[in-house]
Amino acid sequence: MPAWQAEPIETVRIDQWLWSVRMTRTRADAAAVCRSGHVTVNGKTAKPSTAVRAGDRVEARIHQRERILEVVGVIAKRVGAALAVDYYVDHSPPPPERPEPVFERDRGAGRPTKRDRRQLDKLRGRRR
Repeated sequence: MPAWQAEPIETVRIDQWLWSVRMTRTRADAAAVCRSGHVTVNGKTAKPSTAVRAGDRVEARIHQRERILEVVGVIAKRVGAALAVDYYVDHSPPPPERPEPVFERDRGAGRPTKRDRRQLDKLRGRRR
């Protein structure tokens, strides 16, 4: 191995790995998710400093979605989305379907009419 090339790493912090594979936008967000108890590694609640290695199973609740990931490779630096998918296998359930909008206005139609405002208030539970 050339002197300039770093040795391959075997473990990395869970917050750093979640950020590196683009599950969270920032490393601070990843650490906050871990501190709040929404991340488990191999069935145990993970602190931000918990070590992750290839073969581990990571379960996380991120952005109101349950993510179940199997660590394939350990990575310490953030990479592009196309490369990030090579470091995990996603076993997550599909995201829930979004409900059809009940009230929809044409974009650029101007200000809502009094009738439109009443319908919106009724949907939001602000009856007068």
